[in-house]
Amino acid sequence: MASRAFILIEGNSRGNGLRYLQAARRFGLHPVTLSTDPAQYDYLASERSEAIRVDTDNVDALIRECSQLRATHGIAGISGFARVDETVYATVGKLCRHFNLPGPNPASVERCSDKFTQRQLLAEAGVPIPAYRLATNGSDVESSAAEIGLPVIVKPAVGSGSVGIRLCRNVDELAEHTTYLLGGQHIWRSSPRILVEEFAQGPCYWADIMGDQIIGIGSGDFGPPPHFVYRSSTIPAPLTDDEHERIADVSLSCLRALGLGWGPTGIEYRWTKRGPVVIEVNPRLHGAPTPQLIQLAYGIDLITEHIKLAIGDECDLHRRHSQTAAARFLAPDRDGTLDWIDGDSQAAAVPGVAEVKLYVGPKTPIVRKGDYRDLIGHVIAASPSPAQTEAILQRAVDLIDWSIPPFSTPCEE
Repeated sequence: MASRAFILIEGNSRGNGLRYLQAARRFGLHPVTLSTDPAQYDYLASERSEAIRVDTDNVDALIRECSQLRATHGIAGISGFARVDETVYATVGKLCRHFNLPGPNPASVERCSDKFTQRQLLAEAGVPIPAYRLATNGSDVESSAAEIGLPVIVKPAVGSGSVGIRLCRNVDELAEHTTYLLGGQHIWRSSPRILVEEFAQGPCYWADIMGDQIIGIGSGDFGPPPHFVYRSSTIPAPLTDDEHERIADVSLSCLRALGLGWGPTGIEYRWTKRGPVVIEVNPRLHGAPTPQLIQLAYGIDLITEHIKLAIGDECDLHRRHSQTAAARFLAPDRDGTLDWIDGDSQAAAVPGVAEVKLYVGPKTPIVRKGDYRDLIGHVIAASPSPAQTEAILQRAVDLIDWSIPPFSTPCEE
C-alpha cells in the first residue's frame, strides 16, 4: 500500500500551510489537501502536492473523499487551517470523530470560534475579559456602545485575522464602521452578529499552548489605530516571574472554561490595571511566523509536534535552548500599485536573520483593509538577548525598500 495520507482541510499560503505539508512528508506521510479552491494555495503546485477540489463546508462530501483516500492510502491523521472564519477546525474535529482519529472536540471548537459564546463561557468561569454586548443591527451597536462607554471595539462575532475589527473612538467612527459591517461591504458567512466590547488598554501578550502545557508567552505591537494589525512580535515577553505566572494561570482557566486541552491553543491578552485580560482564545496554533519564533527561541517545532498528536504519537515539548526571537512585519503606508520591492536578499544575509519573506511581488495592487492582508512581508531574527535581536531586525528592515505609486486615474492614463 502507498504511504498513508495526512489530510489537510484547506491551506494557507502566507502562513503555516507549507510547513505542515513538509513536516508530514518528513514522517513519511502523503499530504493531501482538500479545498474548495486548491489553486489559491500556490505552494501546492510548487511542491507538486496532491490536492482535491471539494466543498469544505459540506461535511458529508468531505467524509466521502476521506473514505476514498482511506481505501487507497489509509489515513494517518487530519488537520486544517482557518479561512475568514474558523469553522474549518470544527470540521476537522468532526472528521476525526467519524474516522476514529485523534483530534479536537468539535463542540468545544465551535463554542470557542463564536466570540460571543466564548465571552459568555469565560465570564461564567470568572476569567477576566472586557465588558461586552452582542448586537445585530445599528441601533443595538449604538446602545451597546453607550452602555459600555466609548471608545469600544466593534467586530464580527465570528472571524479571524482582525478582519472587520475596529476601534471606534467617537460616535462618527462607530456609525461609519457599523455601516461598513452591515451595509454589504463585509462578507458574512451567516446572519450578521456584532460584538461590541470595552477597549482593554495596555501591552499586548500572547500565549501558545499544546494540550495543557504552556509553551511560551510572547509580546506584540500593533500599527496605528483604529485598526489592529501586528507590526512586531517577540518571544519571550519581558515579564516578571509573577506576571508570567498570572498569564499562565489565566491561560489554563481558559482551557477549562472552553473545554479545550487537545492540541494547540493560542490566547491573546492585554495587560490592564486588572492584570491580564483575555482578548481572544483561538483553538489552533497562532499563524505564521509564531511557530517559527517558538522554534528559534526554544527549539520546539510546534507543527511537527501537532502532527505527532494528530497521528497518535507522543509529542516532545521540552525546551532545547533559550533565545530571544522576534519578527517585524512590513506594512505599506499608502494604497497603490507596488512598483518594486528589493533589499530582501541583503536583509537575509544579515547575521542573526532567520528568514525574510515577501508576500507580494511587483505590480501587485495594494489596497489596505485594516487587517492581516495589509502586510507585505516579514523579517525574523534570533539571538541570545532582546537588545541584540532588536538591533539585528532593525538593520535588516532598513535594507528593504519599496515604491507604491498611487493608482492611476482615468485622466492620467
